[in-house]
Amino acid sequence: QVQLAESGGGLVQPGGSLRLSCAAAGRIFGINVMGWYRQAPGKQRELVVNITSGSTTNYADSVKGRFTISRGNAKNPVYLQMNSLEHEDTAVYYCNAKCPPRGYDYWGQGTQVTVSS
Repeated sequence: QVQLAESGGGLVQPGGSLRLSCAAAGRIFGINVMGWYRQAPGKQRELVVNITSGSTTNYADSVKGRFTISRGNAKNPVYLQMNSLEHEDTAVYYCNAKCPPRGYDYWGQGTQVTVSS
């Protein structure tokens, strides 16, 4: 079993930056897709960005040009650099690793990001 744990969230002013990390307990096997999702108050969880084994990225329109996903290592498999943060970015951010052909879909518990002046 694999457990993911996000970190790096916090309170920032509009225009500020944060870097989120995802730590993995246990090995993530196989070719997979890593991603970041978020859930704002009163809204459904949505995809922020993901990255494939071939390093192809897929960003939500709302974060293009401001957020950047990157792969790390086995202990910290994925990061999210967030720049030019806006009030609308306030949400709980979740790390995700999935590989449907191998039957796994792992999620962290989330880290709170609050953008406020």
